[in-house]
Amino acid sequence: MIWSAASALARLLPGEAAHRLAVKTLDYGIAPKSDNAHYGRLLARTVAGLDFANPLGLAAGFDKNAEAIKGALGLGFGFTEVGTITPKPQPGNPKPRVFRLPQDHAVINRYGFNNDGMEHAGRRLAAYRQNPVQGIVGVNIGANKDSADRVADYYTTAAHLSPYADYMTVNVSSPNTPGLRGLQEPQFLKEVINAALAGMADAGSIVPLMLKIAPDLDDTGLIAALNTALEEGCSGMIIANTTITRPPNLTHPSKGEAGGLSGAPVFSLSNQMLHRAATYLEAEGQFKNLPIIAVGGVSSAETAWVKLRLGASLVQCYTSLALEGPLLPQRIIDGLAQKMKQEGLTSIDDLPHPVADAQDVVKSLDQG
Repeated sequence: MIWSAASALARLLPGEAAHRLAVKTLDYGIAPKSDNAHYGRLLARTVAGLDFANPLGLAAGFDKNAEAIKGALGLGFGFTEVGTITPKPQPGNPKPRVFRLPQDHAVINRYGFNNDGMEHAGRRLAAYRQNPVQGIVGVNIGANKDSADRVADYYTTAAHLSPYADYMTVNVSSPNTPGLRGLQEPQFLKEVINAALAGMADAGSIVPLMLKIAPDLDDTGLIAALNTALEEGCSGMIIANTTITRPPNLTHPSKGEAGGLSGAPVFSLSNQMLHRAATYLEAEGQFKNLPIIAVGGVSSAETAWVKLRLGASLVQCYTSLALEGPLLPQRIIDGLAQKMKQEGLTSIDDLPHPVADAQDVVKSLDQG
């Protein structure tokens, strides 16, 4: 009851103020605590050589400065991804830059990689590693808006932060840094991936590298990104970031604000990309070699289950946490466990084949 009331009060604050308050309360340990130990191996999954206690993670964008790792994992998430972190601190775009669309169950943001920079994040991550808790920590990296060499930014940040990461993610898909999405073009994408890999190698800390792409890529762009990720040694894909498109059924007055749209309206769009990616990887015999972390519209056990059935190895949420409060992760995890038991499954790895059996969940592509 207290957490539901606290969430309702937070929704009375402006979007960015509520976000900062949520991060600080988790940083100070003021949050509900979850213990999923009783699920044992039911929801556990090994992905890219990493052992996840459950498949639900907190997406990048919430904990931009690695301030609230313990608090986030304490909510029940199996993993959290901090960032996006750039080499130099930057303030991001002018305010206001966050807009809630509550009746659409969505958010539009144009933060613009506002963060304290890699030096500050590195100190916080190093402090966390002195006394860690159970859970996987990913580090999402990007380029500074005013950088003269954006590819070099990925090398620099990977080299500095990889010693503290369980995995790293190269973010070339935010719509809020002008020109950044151009790095999704194959010729540039290869350079970015190799720069991040070289940075980790030079730091002596090679961890799995994920590639996060936009849901607005067409089929040609998606296949090119998948092939480049495979060829250059990525360990997984994150599908997908926020969208610059606007579904016609949005109703909130802020629907026309510039920025990336997230939440329920991107569920269908991200599912379509997830399904296309999984189908392509299966046809190429590469499905197990490039696992997919799915994000976009995850707000319940049902929506997470759809993504797992469509081919995701793991799922992430963020917008739904902001809109519904800190009890959401445990509800999703409990719901997934219940679905597993209803299906008579003893391990999440026993889920039906995500491509061959996808027809009964493809109807979800028109939902959200």
